[in-house]
Amino acid sequence: MIDLALITLFIPTFFLVSITPGMCMTLAMSLGMSIGIRKTLWMMYGELLGVATVAIAAVLGVSALLATKPQLFILFKLLGALYLAYIGINMWRSKGKLAITAQSRLSNSVSKSALFSQGYITAIANPKGWAFMVALLPPFINSNYPLPFQLFILVVIIMVSEFICMMIYASGGKSIGKLLVKKDNVKLINKISGSLMILIAVWLLYS
Repeated sequence: MIDLALITLFIPTFFLVSITPGMCMTLAMSLGMSIGIRKTLWMMYGELLGVATVAIAAVLGVSALLATKPQLFILFKLLGALYLAYIGINMWRSKGKLAITAQSRLSNSVSKSALFSQGYITAIANPKGWAFMVALLPPFINSNYPLPFQLFILVVIIMVSEFICMMIYASGGKSIGKLLVKKDNVKLINKISGSLMILIAVWLLYS
């Protein structure tokens, strides 16, 4: 029902994408420091729903296209590998641009629904998230197996990875903040993640 080799590779791939400092992780850290982890969970729930929405919409959209033109699968696999390599190369060339220099502060009076909405909107309004899902998820789907169960497994992996990483950022708070304000530290994180992404891209091209 699933391709274990592809799923096994997808887990570290997406975890690397999640753990890298970005919009959602920065938001989780900021909220964790300002309003506490318990209330930040509501933002996380919204973000998880948003990421799942993007993933499902991207895969179903691409799958609908592949159903009429199955030969495009190889093209999407190639695009996914190239996009992953592109991300890896950009991380290597980064000069610490992901360093966090300021933290947003929110009042403790902010409502749970507002936090949930903030997380959901942050996830679905991120164009890089859409590009990543459209380009990268299809290569991790084996066309010889039913799509629904594969998509379910991928979405579960995505949500678990995102939740773990957001919890790390939210609970790490000040410690992670101090780490990320130093550009040299961010450059090192980017180089490690970038190298691994390039290796995975090469594997996808030759698999």
